[in-house]
Amino acid sequence: MYKKWLKSLSACALFEGMNTDELSSVLTCLKPKVCSFKRNKWVAVEGEPLTGLGVVLAGDVVVTREGAAGNRVIIAVDGPGEMFGEMAAFAEKVVWPATVVARGACEVMFLPCEKIVGSCEKSCASHKLIITNMLKILSSKALMLNRKVEYLAIKSMRGKVSTFLLEQFKKQGKLTFIMPLKRNELAEFLNVSRPSLSREMSKLRDEGVIEFHRASIKIKDLDVLRMLAE
Repeated sequence: MYKKWLKSLSACALFEGMNTDELSSVLTCLKPKVCSFKRNKWVAVEGEPLTGLGVVLAGDVVVTREGAAGNRVIIAVDGPGEMFGEMAAFAEKVVWPATVVARGACEVMFLPCEKIVGSCEKSCASHKLIITNMLKILSSKALMLNRKVEYLAIKSMRGKVSTFLLEQFKKQGKLTFIMPLKRNELAEFLNVSRPSLSREMSKLRDEGVIEFHRASIKIKDLDVLRMLAE
């Protein structure tokens, strides 16, 4: 039943360490629900009852939160194999902590939270591995949110942009890479205006620090970028 999604699910941190047979077996145990969404449709709405831990099977989703003034801040953009809702899945008040929107046509699997940490009828080793993986995921997510707070604490626009570009270089391991966020999404992620972001990117280009064409970025002066990110 879940065979067509095994590739995406194998990339999910929740199922790390499982082969395809073990993965198929544990999915049969969890009995997840798969839903399809069109572009810009809500996958989950902040404050509404949480329907399960979400795993993206195909396409991308944008995880956002809205401030008191109505401004939207992007928390993450998740693709195939990535999860959302894990930070609230086992909280006392089980509601969606953020709004999730389909970036394009996508398919999402919702895993029942109570079955992830609950006892398994078959007492299978794979189910125990899920619990261990879940603890690792929650720890990593907490560290990521701390990093988000650090971005908000950076006062200068140049510092925020330089830090983001430097982190993408470290993550992708090359000086030329494709930005994971569109320009408006990056502005929301950094909590800055789109025009201000565009001006700063143009300044960095004119100063010979970077080059860019659409979503492609090339770092021309890594030392200067590191200095600006400090």
